[in-house]
Amino acid sequence: MPQRTILLVEDEETLARAVAFTLEREGYRMLTAADGAVGLAMAREAKPDLLLLDVMLPNIDGFDLCRILRRETTMPILMLTAKVDEVDRIVGLELGADDYLTKPFSMRELVARIKALFRRIEMDLTEKGKVQSQPVLDSDGLRLDPAARVVTLRGKPVSLRPKEFDLLAFLLGNAGIVFSRDVLLERVWGYEYTGDTRTVDVHVRWLREKIEDDPGRPRRLVTMRGVGYKLEA
Repeated sequence: MPQRTILLVEDEETLARAVAFTLEREGYRMLTAADGAVGLAMAREAKPDLLLLDVMLPNIDGFDLCRILRRETTMPILMLTAKVDEVDRIVGLELGADDYLTKPFSMRELVARIKALFRRIEMDLTEKGKVQSQPVLDSDGLRLDPAARVVTLRGKPVSLRPKEFDLLAFLLGNAGIVFSRDVLLERVWGYEYTGDTRTVDVHVRWLREKIEDDPGRPRRLVTMRGVGYKLEA
C-alpha cells in the first residue's frame, strides 16, 4: 500500500512536533503548516490523504478552512480543538469534519482515530464495488441509484455529502425499520468508528433539509422518540 500523506495544520509548535514525530513513526508522510492560509494552499497543492486541523489558527481559522475544503474535496478531516463546548464540536461536524479530538489528547488515541478513518475509507471503497448489482431504490418520489450514487426527488437532483448518501441509502434500503443512533453509527460509519452519536443527528438534520418539504415537520425521515430514526416506507 502506498505511503499515506497527512497534513497537520497546527500553530502550537510543541504539539505539532510531537504529532508529526508520532505519526512519522507510524509510517505516515507528514506535512505541517502553522496557519490556516498556508494550510489551505498546501492542502490544495499536495492533496493529502487526511487533514488534521486545529480550530484556533491565525489568518484562517479551522472552521473556515474546513468549510472551504469540504466544498472542494472529500478528504477525511479530523479536527483538533481545545474548546470543550459541545456546540464547537457540533459546528465542526456540521461543516463537514469527519471526527474531532479535544485537547489534551493522547498520541495513542490520535493514532487510533486516524487508523479508524482510513479503515472507513477502505470499507467505503469495498462497498462501492458491491453496489453495482444493487437495484435502484424508490419511495414516494425519492429515488436513489446506489451504483451511480445519484439521488433525485420528484425528478430533480439532490446534492448529498458522501455520508449523507450512505445514510440515506441504508435507511431507504431498510424503509420502515427503526434504527438507534448506535446501530446507524455501526452500519453507516463503520463498526470501529470512535466518534459520538451526535454525528448521526447532524446528518439526519442535513438530510431533512434536502428531502423534506418541511424539515421542521419531517414526514419521510422521522424520529422515534427514545429509540432512533426510520425512513417511512
